[in-house]
Amino acid sequence: MSRYRPPSPPMAPYITVEGEQALRDELEQLWRFERPQVTQSVTEAAAQGDRSENAEYIYGKKRLREIDSRVRFLRKRLEVLKVVRELPTDINKVYFGAWVELEDESGAGCRYRMVGPDELNPVLGYISIDSVLGRALLGKPLATEINIETPKGKRCYVITAISYQNPDTQS
Repeated sequence: MSRYRPPSPPMAPYITVEGEQALRDELEQLWRFERPQVTQSVTEAAAQGDRSENAEYIYGKKRLREIDSRVRFLRKRLEVLKVVRELPTDINKVYFGAWVELEDESGAGCRYRMVGPDELNPVLGYISIDSVLGRALLGKPLATEINIETPKGKRCYVITAISYQNPDTQS
C-alpha cells in the first residue's frame, strides 16, 4: 500500500473581520508572549547540564517547534486571506457571512453561519463554505430544499431564514 495522499483542495481565502482579528491576536500572543517564555525556560533547562535526559529541555524545544510552525502558518495564511467587509448585492440568498436557519425533515431547526475554513467552529454554529453543507447552501434563496449526503445517510433541509447580522444581537 502506498503512502501517497493526493493534495487537499485549496481552502477558500475568505475570512470575516472578526476572524482576521482572531488570527492576528493568536499570532501576537504566540510571537510576543508565549515564544519568549518558552525560549527562556529552554535556556534555563539547557543550563542544567545533560540535555539528553532533561525533560524540560526536550519538551521546551518541542513546544518551540510547534509555536514556530504555527507562526509560519499564520503569517503565510494572513498574506493570502481576503477580508470580506461588505454585504453581498443580493442579501436574499446565502453567501459568505450569512446566518442561515435550516429545518430538517423531522422539523428540528438549526442555525449556521457561513464562514471561511479558518473560522470553523461547530460550537458557535460556524460552518465552512468549503464543507458539504456550505457548498450546498451557497447561492440558494429562502425556502430552498437542500439534499446532502452525510456519513449518516441522505439529509434534507429547507432554508427558513437568511440574515447577515447575528440574530442573537439584532435589536
